[in-house]
Order: sequence, then C-alpha cells, then structure tokens
Amino acid sequence: MTQSVVVQVGQCGNQIGCRFWNLVLREHANVNKKGIYDEALSNFFRNVDTRYSDGHGINLPKGLIRTLKARAVLIDMEEGVVNELLQGPLRDVFDSKQLISDVSGSGNNWAVGYKQYGHQYRDQILNILRKTAEHCDSLQCFFLINSMGGGTGSGLGTYVLSLLEDEFPEVYRFVTAVYPSTEDDVITSPYNSVLAMKELTEHADCVLPIENQSLVDIVNKINQMAGTGKMASTIKLQSTLISSQTEIKRQEKPFDAMNNIVANLLLNLTSSSRFEGSLNMDLNEITMNLVPFPRLHYLVSSLTPLYTLADVNIPTRRLDQMFTDAFSKDHQLMHADPKRNLYLACALMVRGNVLISDLRRNIERLKPSLQFVSWNREGWKTSLCSIPPVGHTHSLLALANNTCVKSTFTDLKDRFVKLYKKKAHIHHYLHIDGMEQSCFTEATDSLTSLIEEYNQLDATKGQIINNVPRLSIAM
Repeated sequence: MTQSVVVQVGQCGNQIGCRFWNLVLREHANVNKKGIYDEALSNFFRNVDTRYSDGHGINLPKGLIRTLKARAVLIDMEEGVVNELLQGPLRDVFDSKQLISDVSGSGNNWAVGYKQYGHQYRDQILNILRKTAEHCDSLQCFFLINSMGGGTGSGLGTYVLSLLEDEFPEVYRFVTAVYPSTEDDVITSPYNSVLAMKELTEHADCVLPIENQSLVDIVNKINQMAGTGKMASTIKLQSTLISSQTEIKRQEKPFDAMNNIVANLLLNLTSSSRFEGSLNMDLNEITMNLVPFPRLHYLVSSLTPLYTLADVNIPTRRLDQMFTDAFSKDHQLMHADPKRNLYLACALMVRGNVLISDLRRNIERLKPSLQFVSWNREGWKTSLCSIPPVGHTHSLLALANNTCVKSTFTDLKDRFVKLYKKKAHIHHYLHIDGMEQSCFTEATDSLTSLIEEYNQLDATKGQIINNVPRLSIAM
C-alpha cells in the first residue's frame, strides 16, 4: 500500500484541507467499525502511540488505532486558519511540527509569497517535507491544495511545488488549484494567477483546476434543490455539507459548502488508493493515461450526482443518468462544456455497487456524442471502487483532458492584459527582491503557448487523419 501527503498552502488551501480531513475521517469511520489501523487508513494517516515521553510518539504499523496523525503539511503566512485548525475538533490529527505560519500575510502579492517567503522559509519547509516523507513506507504522491488569486496560495504554493520536484522528483505532484472568478475582490488576482500558472505548467504532473464561480453556482443549485422542495424536502443530519452532528451546533461558515465540493473531489480521486474494488485505478495510471503531452496536464473534473455533495434526501439517481450528468456542463467544476470541445482522454472513477458491464454500456452509449482526438479514439480509463460515499449507493468522478480548459485560460489572460497594459500595481511586485518585469512577460508567454497548443488540437476536431504529425510541444 502506498501513502500520500497533503500539502495545504494559504487560507483557501487550509480551509479546503480542513474539510478534506473531516470528511476522510468520517468516511473511514463508516467503513472501519472495529477501530483497526489498516492499509486504507495508512494512505493518509499514521497510527501513533503518544504515551512516550520524547513527545514524538512511535509509529504503530498495525493493531488498534491509538492516535491518528494526518500525513499533511500546513503552510500559511497568516495565523488565523491554521490556529483555528489546531484549536478545533481536528486538533489531535495535526501536530504543531507539521505547520509553518507567519503573521503578516502575503498581501495578495505572488512575489511576496514566491520570492520573499519562499526563500525565507525554504529550509524550514524542506525539513518538514522530509520528515513527513520519512514516515511513509512507499510515498507515491503529494497533493498540493492552493488558490490562484491570493499571494500565499499562488506564490508560496507554487514555490513549494518547485521544491517538491527538486527534492522528490520520483513522487507524483497533483495540484488542486482554485481559480478566481471574474468578480474576484482581489484586483491583482489576474497577475497572481498567470504568474502561478507558469509554475504549474512547468512543475506539476497533474493539475485539477477549479473555478470559484462554478463552486458558487453548484452550491446555489443544491440550496435551490433543497429549498424549493422540487427535488428534496430535507437535508440529512449526517450530511457532507454538515459533516457531523457536532458541527450542526455551530454556524456553518460561508465557504464550507464550496470547500466540501473540492474535498469530495479528493475523496473520490483517492478512493481506489484507499479501498478495494473490482477495477482499481492507481494515481500513476491517471497521469500515464490522461496526460499525452507533459504541459497539457490540466484535467477538467465533474462530480455526480450533485446531491452527493449535500446528501439531499431524494431518491437515488438512476445509474445511466449519473453518467449522462457527468458530461453535462452543469456538473463541471469549471465553466466549460467538454461535449463541445475535443477530448484527449477521459477517466471515469465509479464508487459503489456498479457492474463493469454497466460501465462499459454507458461508455458505448455516450461515445457518439463525444469528440476524441483522432489518434486516441479509445482514450478511456475506468475504475470501480466497491466502497460508495457515505450515505449513497454510488457516485462518479469524471476527469477529462479536454481542450475546453483553454476558455478559462484565455479569459484569465485577457484580464491580465487589461491590467498589464496600464502597468497597474506593477510597482508592488517589482520592489520585492528577485522580482523583475521579465517574470510577467515570461508568464504570459508561457500561458499564450499553452493556449496555442490547445488551439492546435482543436483545429483537428472532426478531421480523420491517418498519419498525424507530432505537435510542436514546448518542453
């Protein structure tokens, strides 16, 4: 059994991380009734006997659960969210030695996060990463969670990503990155996002981009379903949006519902690594099968049924409808319509009591409505995990390497150019040591090149080409 480490950076990254650890504990508690430390738990947790006086405790490879410690690194340049984690219901899951924090924040400035705090905390970050890795028998993946619009998440988050590549080149680097909406209240978010994207393109193995506005729209849709009574009359107490009865007593925070969507994405993504199934998919199979070119590693994700995210008490969604929904634009975690664009490859990660024959039948049913590149018409990767989400019979996570991501990247570039033409707020970046104006031009060149690579692929849509020349992919 392999292990994974979650690196959560910035306010958004740590808030999503908080929801993830809450939900993954809930999921394992629902399956592991005897309180035994098993291989499934070892993927994200250590079992520690803390009764020893040295303060570190001893790792217990098997037996009864003593104290579970998350395989996590928490980084934020403001103390608020991290301190809240250490004082909240999850405080025993984390260790103060796993976190790095400051008090002043990054001021919504990528350069402060990357150039200033990155160099200032480099050795401390590396030390914690190494110690966390030493507790793993077979470290397979780092999951980096960050936002793109702020300073710490975008700047320090991508700095950590480059450290991971240098220090652990053989370990996969999956990034869950939350992109700002067009109405974002951080005026410099286009700068931060484009500067961060250059690092994601160069140093990540796989990126799951998630648009903030898409999360807002999905939560509003869920609330409407629950509120109108058309599809639901009640929300269960043991729900994913309100993940335990103890938490019902406190007022839910504004972003909890949105963060739970991202947390559920990570739960489903790692389900095959944690639980048994008739057709499991390892994380390395995702990159191997879904990323045909090293720079084109941005995967559009969709979750279905949507009520899995809220546990709305309605009849179970028909299985075939669940597959149909996964390819509709309303279920995408980005503002994109993959059915109108070109697929390079697609993965379907199913959980619950679903037969392989049902999976294959639905793929054959959907194929005629989906456009795949001519050299990968059968570009499907599938998995079946026997353990469904808590309270449900089945669910589906679809990951698509699809040219529809370029619309988000193009919008982001346009917003960047509007600011950069006026040289607005540039001085805030250039006064940071090591930050030069060439950083902006290199970042826009990288993004322009990425968009053009997707355009080249889109130009082949609908064509039947026998001998496809290799694309000119910048390495």
